[in-house]
Amino acid sequence: MSKYHLDYLEQLESEAIHIFREVAGQFERPALLFSGGKDSITLVHLALKAFRPGKFPFPLVHIDTGHNFPEVLEFRDQLAEQIDEKLIIRKVEDTIKEKGLTEPKGKLPSRNALQTFTLLDTVEEFEFDCCIGGGRRDEEKARAKERIFSVRDDFGQWDPKLQRPELWNTYNGKIHKGEQVRAFPISNWTELDVWNYILKENIQLPSIYFSHEREVLNLDNQFIAMNEFVNLEEDDIVTKEKVRYRTVGDMTCTAAVLSEADNLEQVIAEIITTKTSERGETRIDDRTSEAAMEDRKKAGYF
Repeated sequence: MSKYHLDYLEQLESEAIHIFREVAGQFERPALLFSGGKDSITLVHLALKAFRPGKFPFPLVHIDTGHNFPEVLEFRDQLAEQIDEKLIIRKVEDTIKEKGLTEPKGKLPSRNALQTFTLLDTVEEFEFDCCIGGGRRDEEKARAKERIFSVRDDFGQWDPKLQRPELWNTYNGKIHKGEQVRAFPISNWTELDVWNYILKENIQLPSIYFSHEREVLNLDNQFIAMNEFVNLEEDDIVTKEKVRYRTVGDMTCTAAVLSEADNLEQVIAEIITTKTSERGETRIDDRTSEAAMEDRKKAGYF
């Protein structure tokens, strides 16, 4: 009898598919948070493996800040149409108007923190009891604290000291009325795992993940794409550089990296040699304080 052997990517895939099916089995109204970035695209690919030929037991949900990269939004819409799954879009712009929120100021006025209000309103609107996200433990220290099934209270808030044990791939989704769970099927993956899986599965991505020319503002060695939301000062210098994105957030809080990598193999080669995490190198919003991500997560962030 031949032995059944999974390589490390197949093991990670199997675990993620198991988590997806646990979510479908334990929750009544789950949703998959889908931004059009590489991690959420990987989640969609895994969900297809978990549930096809049937339909997803949840909709795709995007919280649109209005500061997203056009290439990513275009890819988001194309993928949702291609797989014929429901896509729910809720806009931070509408929340700002309805709640009278204050628009951020400064050179890079990111709406990233305001996403939380729109997300929690969307959860309440559709009565979602579980939101599936693409968070990974290697991204940032606050995410390293979080379980695969992360319970949020009835205000959507997270307490890092109240974490449930997860033994032998057993996930406890029991919650009280009004509480929510955030589920992270690729929590145990690394950035390199994601890229190797994308290569192995031939998953298509938005073009900004690969080297291209773009006008950028060099801000403390972080290269910010020029766009209508950046407020330039007199001494700012804008240049055209060959860059790519390791992670995709808002145009106002995500920096590019200088790169010649225009295919998956070259991207993977770059990641193998880098000594800085993707968020550490490119996410400006994480630099506001040592606990910036944890503070946002406690308030209800992804």
